[in-house]
Amino acid sequence: MQVLDPLCKCPSSVKCILVCSDVIPLNLTFSMQYQVHVISTKISRPYATHLQHILISTISMKQVYSLKPSPTRIRLWTAALSSLSPTQTSSRKYHPSSKTKMSHQKTQEPVINKVSELPVDQAKWVTLKRVDYTDQVGKQRTWEVATRKTRGKAGVDAVAMGNVLLHPSRPASTMLVIQYRPPLDAYTVEWPAGLIDAEETAEQAAVREFKEETGYDCSVLSVSPVQAADPGMTDANMQLVMVEVKLREGDEEPDQRLEDGEHIQRVVVPLSELYDRLVEYSKADRTIIAAKLFHFAAGMKFTQTQKYF
Repeated sequence: MQVLDPLCKCPSSVKCILVCSDVIPLNLTFSMQYQVHVISTKISRPYATHLQHILISTISMKQVYSLKPSPTRIRLWTAALSSLSPTQTSSRKYHPSSKTKMSHQKTQEPVINKVSELPVDQAKWVTLKRVDYTDQVGKQRTWEVATRKTRGKAGVDAVAMGNVLLHPSRPASTMLVIQYRPPLDAYTVEWPAGLIDAEETAEQAAVREFKEETGYDCSVLSVSPVQAADPGMTDANMQLVMVEVKLREGDEEPDQRLEDGEHIQRVVVPLSELYDRLVEYSKADRTIIAAKLFHFAAGMKFTQTQKYF
């Protein structure tokens, strides 16, 4: 049973549900069909950060009420919530995929316990190299370079999947992923991405990784030239693979195929709102936007507003 917000000012065509954040399970996700209005009487900072990520992930959510609403609003909400149990706060139940272990269900905010020096001979994924070179005026110089140990025969380290979701009755959208990144001690908002396996091509890796992280099958539209990831620090490179997903009315959200230790939240955003939504994300606590995603969104915004051509 869904409880409608008695103070809702949304169009009648929009389905809205009212939930109490104090009873939202940590592993809960909301259906994209619903707009979520939230009430909270007490909330800790880590939990507030988690709730913030839940709410931003709702595609049609346009309003979320203050965590300190007026007494009148609280009374109306309390009455509406009187018949709402913790298991009735979502339009669908959370169910982990067949490859998802119990460890994938979030029970707390991640915490950095210790940061220490790592001897190069103990590093599994990345190593450091010293480059001795002669510059443009003949002077001898050195450069410290971080390099991946996993590069395969494709000669490319990773792929990112720019993607377009096409639905019969919804605007063209894109699937973003939110995940905690220990090097930043923050959540990043990104396009799905991953390393290319030793025997894979960029196209093959893109289809596989997109299926694993989002659950969706996709078709490849284009593959970019090889790009530098962070040329001042590393020789790591990547390719951007644009993919398309065709949805049908009534399609259920598919299960992800996450590996142990992966905690990836899916977010669908209309392409027309991408730039503004990323700007909103950037204001959230402990949240950083991936550069390549923001550059794409900023490019879209620029073409819509520029006056130079």
